[in-house]
Amino acid sequence: MDRMNSLMLNTDGVQIPQLGFGVWQIPDQEAEHAVTTALEAGYRHIDTARIYGNEAGVGRAIAASGIPRKKLFVTTKLWNTDHGRVEQAYDESLATLGLDYVDLYLIHWPAPKQDRYVQAWRSLEKIYREGRVKAIGVSNFTLDNLERLDREAELTPSINQIELHPYFPQKQLRAYHTANGILTEAWSPLGQGRGLLEEPALTVLGDKHGKSPAQIVLRWHLQLGNVAIPKSATPSRIRENVDVFDFLLDDEDMAALGALSKGTRLGPDPATFNWMG
Repeated sequence: MDRMNSLMLNTDGVQIPQLGFGVWQIPDQEAEHAVTTALEAGYRHIDTARIYGNEAGVGRAIAASGIPRKKLFVTTKLWNTDHGRVEQAYDESLATLGLDYVDLYLIHWPAPKQDRYVQAWRSLEKIYREGRVKAIGVSNFTLDNLERLDREAELTPSINQIELHPYFPQKQLRAYHTANGILTEAWSPLGQGRGLLEEPALTVLGDKHGKSPAQIVLRWHLQLGNVAIPKSATPSRIRENVDVFDFLLDDEDMAALGALSKGTRLGPDPATFNWMG
């Protein structure tokens, strides 16, 4: 198997590495070191956001890496307070990152109370048509949000980044994505360290394959066709999480993981999350 699989977006042949490195909750200076470690370990897909406050650190790591820009895939996101100033926010993120473009720009949350996400999406469409970003998508959008974009906008998002892990597999939303050519990207793919990796079923599968519980869960994501962006600031875990391309889960293994579903979120509900901080 390839060291790093890529999936095709619905946008002019753009490909996204299926396994990315997330930097949520990693302070700026620490993010620089973590991204450096991730790039050295083989990651080529880095996921950040304006609200994380670490775009500068990500940019410093990229600049110092010596890796050609075209070999990297960089994602950042539009924050809730910027739905009415998308182009300025995008330019500010580029300046902070020290990049001429990002590969993927996402609306971070629909923030339904302010009801500006359709307007924001149309501005993303403009940036994309001008060739200033390789692909555009959304994050934390519900089925209702996506159906509204389908009615009121022109372009289909290339990806929807959502909370997704064996405790919360989001089958209905993933089915909609598949039917409409939208890739599914999982944030908190390992369940935020809140009990998932201690599940006995994962210990059994880890022993079977000679892998850690985290590696088993990441392999589950890859075989479902998800993009996954595990986060860690620990070098050994960063290297461990990328080492998931040399084994396969069988149907019985996948069923065991599927049986872990609880149908409950660990993070905020996009239908009610309207934080403007």
